[in-house]
This record gives sequence, C-alpha cells and structure tokens, in this order.
Amino acid sequence: MNTHTLGLILSCLCLSAQAQTSLTVTVENPSDQARRDQPVVVDLRQHGTVASARVTLNGSELPSQLDDLDMDEQYDELCFLADLGPRQTNTYTVELMPEGEPRTYKARTFAELLVRNSKVKEKNRHDNYLVSITARGDAGRTYDLLHHHGVAFESELTGVRIYFDQRQTLDLYGKRKQQLELRQTQFYPQPDQLARGYGDDVLWVGNSFGLGAMRGWDGTQPTMIDNVKSRTQRLISSGPLRAIVEVVDQGWLCDPAKPRLNMTLRYTQWAGHRDFTVDVTFNRDASDYRFSTGLINVKGSEEYSDHKGLRACWGSDYPTGDSMGGQRETVGLAILLDGRNIVSELPADRVEQGGNLPFVVSPQGRSMRYHLSFCSAKEELGPQAAGEWFDMLKAWKRDVEQPVNVSVQTK
Repeated sequence: MNTHTLGLILSCLCLSAQAQTSLTVTVENPSDQARRDQPVVVDLRQHGTVASARVTLNGSELPSQLDDLDMDEQYDELCFLADLGPRQTNTYTVELMPEGEPRTYKARTFAELLVRNSKVKEKNRHDNYLVSITARGDAGRTYDLLHHHGVAFESELTGVRIYFDQRQTLDLYGKRKQQLELRQTQFYPQPDQLARGYGDDVLWVGNSFGLGAMRGWDGTQPTMIDNVKSRTQRLISSGPLRAIVEVVDQGWLCDPAKPRLNMTLRYTQWAGHRDFTVDVTFNRDASDYRFSTGLINVKGSEEYSDHKGLRACWGSDYPTGDSMGGQRETVGLAILLDGRNIVSELPADRVEQGGNLPFVVSPQGRSMRYHLSFCSAKEELGPQAAGEWFDMLKAWKRDVEQPVNVSVQTK
C-alpha cells in the first residue's frame, strides 16, 4: 500500500468518525419521590461541530434542544427532559451529527422581544420581533420602547416580562390553562381570548422587587439600576424545551465608592416548570459589593420563610394598582437563595409604600444563582390556598437541592 492510498484511507476514517458521535447519558434520581421534566444538559464543546442531534430512551425518541449560548454559531449545549421514578436510573443514547438542521418538536416554552408597530392597532398583533436591544444609560423612558415593556418568556404554566428600565422588575402573567399563550396575547389578552380561558397580568409591581428583581443596596435600602452606561435585553433561546433570556447592565455604578460593574442576568425557564433560575455574573470579583433582591409584599399577604433562603407569600391585590374596573388577583410568590449568598434577611417593608420582603445578598466571586417561582389562584390545576402553596415550595426546595445526577460517556 502506497503512502497516497494510506492517506486516503485515513482521511475517510476521519470523515467517518466525524459523521456522527454517539453518547451514553445516564440520569439517576437520588430522591424517594418521582421526578418529572427534570432538566438534563450535555456540554457539546468537546464534540466538535454539532448541527443536529437525536435523543432516545429504549429506542424511543425524546424531544431535545440545541442551544448556542454565546451566539458564535456553534451549539454549546444539548438539553432534554427526563421522567424518573423514585431512585430510578435511565440510560439515554444521544447521537450528534455535524450536518443537517436541529430536529423540530412541539414547543413547550416561548420567549419574545418586540418593538411596537405603529400601524398595528390591536395590542396582541405587533410583529417587530427583535433578538436584542441596547439603550444608552441616558436614554429617556426606555420602559415605553418595547411592546409589553420588555422581554417576555413562558412555560405552559406561567409567563413573565422584565421591564426595560432602571427597575428591571419581573411582572407576572397568570394562566388558567396549561398552554403557551404569549405569542397570541402578547401579555394583553383581548376579550375574546379571555372568554376562551386565556390568562392575564396578575400582579401590580410598582417600584417593588416584583418577583425577585436584582437591585443595588446603599446600606439601608434597595437602589435602582439607574446609573449605567447602557442596558441590554436579548433572547438566547425560545424553545422548545427551555427559554433563555438575558439582561445586561454595562458600567453600573452600584456603589459610588467602588468601580463600575458589568452585570448579566440570565433567566432560564424549563418546560413543565413554574419555577426558573436566575444566573448573575459580573465582569470582576464582586464579593465585597452588596446587592438586594426579594419579593413584593403583596397587600394582605401571608408570609412564609424557613430563614434558610426560602421565602414566600400568598396574597391578593389589583394587578393595575387601580381598583376601578378590575378585579383582585390572588398570587403566590417565592424566592430561593443559596445561603452562601445571603448577607441578611430583612423584615417586611410597609405594603402601602410598595414594600418588599427583602434580602441583602452578595456573590461569591463573580457569580451567584437563585431560583424564583409563582402561581396564580386562577389556575385550574394550581394551588388554591396559602398552605398548599407553602407545602409545594418545601418540596420544590428539596428538588432544587437534590438534582438528578447526570453522567456522560462517549461510545
């Protein structure tokens, strides 16, 4: 065999090896409770170019998703959802292909970023879809730049929008039925949609944290994110299994005695979940900075705290801040913090002043993660009382602190 022939054979073998990579993914449920829709994430960065993927369990295909997290046109992660019984272990086969397109599956999450179309009169028919928007720090009323005032995302259970202004408050869309709705309602359901059982805005937030907004801390009270060089909202992924959006505050002077920071907040919403994660990252070590987060102190609410990071409330208020022409909405809110990030848990603020259930927090190094969840009493299949909500949250905390175990091997 000559050198030329050997080279051709080796080239063909290399191409064949690159044609498909097969992985074995083992997922173990360490809990005595059954787990549904458990996120499984596979890092793809060591597997070369991936253009398409297929996940199977015992020969049956499962929905999966490929995500380009840093937007460099290379998929960084594959994810899918696992259903496991108590102490059960499943073994999945993942096939990675360097050509083709991502496989399509039924959407179970959705995210959108919209600029109003001045020629569209219906509040649920705007069509100027964006991937990203950045405003200078000295821009005027950025709250009005975007339709529904900021980026929005949802699972079948809940919907959220994040205001594009110095508050960056999370406002809530409660659902009656478990279905995706924001593409159809754009956070503003019309009478015919409401008559068919669609959801609506269920919380008045004002200048409060709403559901877990990240803010500054001046030593005595929360501060807005109002001294920035620029603020950005962008979509990373819309679905079908997880929606990922980011809010970026560039050059934030959160403490006049310290250098400016860049802060990125990444929100990840999984299908089948009412809870979602907030990953906070900074451009430098921010361990000696202090921030604040928490929940709005809903009027007439009942509060729960285990004083170990889980804090919640259940209460009712008018979602527009105006009792004329509306009806009260009952919601349950929850935040779950890592105890290592808690500087202090503070007493509830006065409700009539747009009060909060606040925490003072600090990252460890350049990052921190926390979890948020909420429910609306209008849900057909959701909790209907404070005690039921608080019991659900105790189980939720156990699940968060005892995630499924995932191991990946190349076949």
